[in-house]
Amino acid sequence: MTEIVIWLIAFAAIIAVTMRRWAAVSPGLDRMLPAVMKTHGDNAVVWSLALAVLGATTLVRPVDVLLTVIVIAIIGLVVAKLAGMASGKLDSR
Repeated sequence: MTEIVIWLIAFAAIIAVTMRRWAAVSPGLDRMLPAVMKTHGDNAVVWSLALAVLGATTLVRPVDVLLTVIVIAIIGLVVAKLAGMASGKLDSR
């Protein structure tokens, strides 16, 4: 029960800060995202919710988030290597 309360407090704090200071958060977020996902006007609520969920989860269960990021990175590297090998074989023919 304590974990849920801490998560809810962190969620509320993060969403309050991101909504209040969206003008400062948006440019930093835009620098990290591809053009399709840029924060255009109406997306402040959606991005604030997403950042609040990720931030609260990272505060409450950092090891789980870290392990998830490591697994996603490994899968991404394997897919990139396989795509590179496949395109190399296509170019040689």
